Amino acid sequence: MSDDTEQIRTLVERWAQAVHRGNLDTVVADHAEDIVMFDVPPPYEGVRGMAAYREVWPPFFQWQAQGASFDIEELRVTAGADVAFAHALLRCGTPQELDTRPGLRLRLTLGLRKEADRWIVAHEHHSFPDLSGTDPDAA
Repeated sequence: MSDDTEQIRTLVERWAQAVHRGNLDTVVADHAEDIVMFDVPPPYEGVRGMAAYREVWPPFFQWQAQGASFDIEELRVTAGADVAFAHALLRCGTPQELDTRPGLRLRLTLGLRKEADRWIVAHEHHSFPDLSGTDPDAA
């Protein structure tokens, strides 16, 4: 595994742990000022810029405080010289939600760029599969 790949894995794992703990400063630490994020809840046109990115996290932290999980189960990283992407599956939900749908996973995709020898997240996308009429645990 390349040093860049390992640096990115560490960055993503540190971010996920900070999300779980509700530590906003660490959540935003490795993100670009011009971050673009597409998230599960509105706004559906995305969140653009660091100020807007910071604003979306406190309501999620409140939900998370109900005992919800936010755990990386699978993480893959592809790194070039100055751009990279990572995709992951996360166990994300309250105990009740995960009891009802134990196979449900949050999908995470990150686009990163290297600035001054440091990897930062420039694009972040969270989604759940459209499960209308399907069983997420069947397959």
